[in-house]
Amino acid sequence: MINLMIVGADHLGNITEKLMNYGVTNVIHIDGRKVNMTKRNIPSCVDIILVMTDYINHNLAKVIKQKAKNQEVPTYFVKRSWCSIVQVIQQCEVLKTQKKIFN
Repeated sequence: MINLMIVGADHLGNITEKLMNYGVTNVIHIDGRKVNMTKRNIPSCVDIILVMTDYINHNLAKVIKQKAKNQEVPTYFVKRSWCSIVQVIQQCEVLKTQKKIFN
């Protein structure tokens, strides 16, 4: 069971569905434009964080990076394109442990 948090992007479109095909069971999405998002904490259940760099407030990106480091949650910076996300997913150690992936 993999819980993934996406920070940034107003809408995810079909990205959530495609992530499910890679073993992600739960996607938590946080909009990256509002300043008050910096006060939100990363849920303890989160295994991986994807930060969508083209749709995020710069301060929020910095805060999320530091909070993820403190909680030892792997964080990856991607563009909001499926090919950019797939490149990260294929290198992600947490997802490689899933049996349904890369067999």
